[in-house]
Amino acid sequence: MSTSTLINGLPASTIPVSDRGLAYGQGLFETILVSAGQPALLHAHFDRLLEGCQRLGIPDQGLIAALQADIAGLSLPAGDAVLKLIVTAGSGGRGYLTPNPANPSRIVTLSPMPAYPDQPEMGIDVCWCETRLAVQPALSGIKHLNRLEQVLAREEWRHTNCREGLVSDTRGFVIEGTMSNLFFVSEGCLHTPDLSGSGINGIMRRQIIAQADAWGVQVHIGDYCPEQVMAADELFLCNSLNGIWPITNLGEQEYPLGHMTLRLQSLQLQRKVK
Repeated sequence: MSTSTLINGLPASTIPVSDRGLAYGQGLFETILVSAGQPALLHAHFDRLLEGCQRLGIPDQGLIAALQADIAGLSLPAGDAVLKLIVTAGSGGRGYLTPNPANPSRIVTLSPMPAYPDQPEMGIDVCWCETRLAVQPALSGIKHLNRLEQVLAREEWRHTNCREGLVSDTRGFVIEGTMSNLFFVSEGCLHTPDLSGSGINGIMRRQIIAQADAWGVQVHIGDYCPEQVMAADELFLCNSLNGIWPITNLGEQEYPLGHMTLRLQSLQLQRKVK
């Protein structure tokens, strides 16, 4: 399949140079798995998008209905694909103050699913990044358009076996991967970093926390230093597109494909089939 793009509901490939998403990063995005012709967990993605609009001062009246119409205007394939939604504060003049009223812009893109020559779901090598994430509660959790920290972190490795990098904040606490959320298992409990100051509160992360709670598995959300992560019994990363990728090597440390990781992977695969 080829990539299809709608801008404000019409086929297009350009935006005005005055768009505030381009000028200031005042916008949000959601990356959604399309499986069997249906966007997965779409309402959860919409909810996070609306939260982001409230935080960034982007009007959201009628936004979801418009995005639903945009999605309906695309030909979703019977197989897997990637649906990306971008909402910006629209065009504006010079200066940081958001125009009143703002006229948001919508960009909806449908792309082929990434093809991996290996089997990352069986385990990946992960490295530590030197780039640090700023602590900014006003922006934490949402997928705003300013991804420069992630860009810098991803530039740290090229042409290596490393598939993802773990990033800490400026306090030294581990937060997430450059494109994923982190979980680890220690003494039978599931742990994941606190994201109240940095990072993205991923949709798959939320699903995993809810499922663990349903199983009666304790989930601890807290501040963890790299040494605590390295001492874990098993580690895995997750995001909406890739599901769960076990970490089998972090730096020089090897880890097994653990029971908790396999159990959660099996559940995610079942959900994808359904």
